[in-house]
Amino acid sequence: MSLFRKKTLTSLLAQAADSEKGLKRTLGAGNLIALGIGAIIGAGLFVRTAAAAGGHAGSAVTISFIVAAVGCAFAGLCYAEFASMIPIAGSAYTYAYATMGELIAWVIGWALILEYALGAATVSIAWSEFLNKLVGGRIPYEWSHSPFESALDANNVLHHGIVNAPSLLILLLLSLLLIKGTQESAIVNSIIVIIKVSIVLLFIVLGWQFINPVNHHPYMIPADAKPAILPNGQEYSYSNFFRHGWGGVLRGAAIVFFAFIGFDAVSTAAQEAKNPKRDMPIGILGSLVICTILYILFSFVLTGVAPYTDFVRAGKEASVAYAIETYMHGYGWLATMVTIGILAGFSSVILVMLLGQSRVFFSMANDGLLPKVFCDLHPKFRTPYKSNILLFLFVGSFATLIPGDITGDLTSIGTLLAFALVSIGVWIMRKSDPATPRPFKTPWVPVVPILGAAICIAMIVSLDNTTLLVAFAWMVLGLIIYFGYSKGSSKLNKS
Repeated sequence: MSLFRKKTLTSLLAQAADSEKGLKRTLGAGNLIALGIGAIIGAGLFVRTAAAAGGHAGSAVTISFIVAAVGCAFAGLCYAEFASMIPIAGSAYTYAYATMGELIAWVIGWALILEYALGAATVSIAWSEFLNKLVGGRIPYEWSHSPFESALDANNVLHHGIVNAPSLLILLLLSLLLIKGTQESAIVNSIIVIIKVSIVLLFIVLGWQFINPVNHHPYMIPADAKPAILPNGQEYSYSNFFRHGWGGVLRGAAIVFFAFIGFDAVSTAAQEAKNPKRDMPIGILGSLVICTILYILFSFVLTGVAPYTDFVRAGKEASVAYAIETYMHGYGWLATMVTIGILAGFSSVILVMLLGQSRVFFSMANDGLLPKVFCDLHPKFRTPYKSNILLFLFVGSFATLIPGDITGDLTSIGTLLAFALVSIGVWIMRKSDPATPRPFKTPWVPVVPILGAAICIAMIVSLDNTTLLVAFAWMVLGLIIYFGYSKGSSKLNKS
């Protein structure tokens, strides 16, 4: 059927080899690892850790990180095989086009907008909030919140938001950086990565001497654990199966799983890697390994410094700063450094999300599924500058006008759907093109792809009904666009 027509592997490899018309190959293995770390280490480390520990896993949140990392590793191994085999921009979209056909490729490309574009919008809103905290709340409420938000100040005066100017500013600066060039963007990202990883290591090293062994015993929350006190004064019971023991560890893994989201963005830069067959697997899996080690050490120190019950009432943005100020006397300056680290982390996440989205659009436009404007390259910088500009306007409109809680919950579905389809795609490609050279091979096929897809689908099903309903509506809109424009404009259709 024409809906499931596929791009041949031969045409994809020919496209990858076209150095004149393609994106500029400037990235080495180190740049790709830094891109991965830049996308992965963000709010997840500073926010998800305390939320999972306080509500479900206790000190065993370290085990939760291991479980989540194993789940990500299944998908990461599949991404590494495809990225080394098909070094084309577009990530999961391109892989789906080669294995499952055009309609599935369109669905995954449309879903990636939820991950990359809305993800960048959500993080830019959080960036604005943390910047305001860093400067002591000096940014007026009206110019740091959406027009749909309002709040009373200390004098009971009601303020209404006008536009979230700081989020628009960071999106503009990073979009201009991406237009200038991928190499320049990678250099800035590497500097940011060094800053935030240094702050994470600083907390680990300094916090280690403040670990209280009592806080790590028992390591898992017991079923008869004393209830914690919520901010509203009510008790938080740990008797539920998913709030203690192994059940709590598994629920904690589901919470911190999203702290790993972002490594797949490395694969969107495959067409800009100098030696993608060697460097892409290193970039994808290397960034996963490094972040997993940092996450385990960080969570071990955090739950050793402060008892897990404290994070029930301080389990959001302030959790790490709270632990430092309460239990690490004399290190108040470190709390400020952590806030700077979070800002740096947000900046690199936004940068890589914008990079990933523009590269997905580049590939979809090259295939005729989106207008040609999204694949026009700058005559000097060889970057998809028009796509970057349009993406800035699109993401900026969400970031400046829509509250963050509306955009935040949608970012995960696109990621999980991409992970599942890539895992299935590796298995399909092994059957359909067994003789094609694979510089990197996913081990234990089909066990690894099946486990990778199963875990991701289970995560999708576990999301709340409102998020699933909005995502379904988004997919219906995407199908309307596909049948109204993309199906007829497809280059495969014309050929």
